[in-house]
Amino acid sequence: MNTGIANKVVLITGGSTGIGAEVARTLAANGAKVAIAARRKDKLEAVRAEIAGQGGDIRAYGMDVTDKHQVKAVVEAVVRDFGKLDVLINNAGIMPIRPMAEVNTEEWDAMIDVNLKGTLYGIAAVLPLFLAQNSGHIINLSSVAGIKVFAPGGTVYSGTKFAVSAISEGLRMEVGKAMRVTSIEPGAVESDLKLGTTGTARDTVHGFYEQAIPASSVARAIAFAIEQPDDVDINTIVIRPTAQEF
Repeated sequence: MNTGIANKVVLITGGSTGIGAEVARTLAANGAKVAIAARRKDKLEAVRAEIAGQGGDIRAYGMDVTDKHQVKAVVEAVVRDFGKLDVLINNAGIMPIRPMAEVNTEEWDAMIDVNLKGTLYGIAAVLPLFLAQNSGHIINLSSVAGIKVFAPGGTVYSGTKFAVSAISEGLRMEVGKAMRVTSIEPGAVESDLKLGTTGTARDTVHGFYEQAIPASSVARAIAFAIEQPDDVDINTIVIRPTAQEF
């Protein structure tokens, strides 16, 4: 058990699959009290049952990150159920890759709503609490596409992830004396993210993800950021396959 993680209460959005589920497994194994939230309640319950069956302290909450009222309600429920909240991991995200010339504004709207607004709604829900208790940790999942534009095809996705990276750094500058802020910027990681591409770029995206590293690699990086002493803030972690050029 990791003493820097043990007994911390951690809320993970997008916790039903991929990186979110693997982070839940890793943190629970290290003694954290874990809350997972997502829209797909069947998958959410499967992760909860698995971790609980291994002795983990975990609860699951149905939530759509695009609804700020739901996000706030889940944060309140976590505090009520566990007695506190120490860490929020804004992990929920989508990545439909498509050339801008195809003008799929529905996908653009969805990425802005989930990747950007969903992150902001998470921050809004926990920030008053963390400032009042003068402690807390917000971890935002950005992407390598948030430090270098992924184009052609990923221009709008990159736009949302650049925004997440910028918001993470700005938030750190504003509230760093009271709490910690970390931006995680993964490359190709095995998860459902690639399945969001259904158009002309599908084969390209799936080919790119053949080099993907397991979600457990990102989970270890997140655990590293959380386990640091309170006066140490790991601001940015870029993690990708050794073979990935982008």
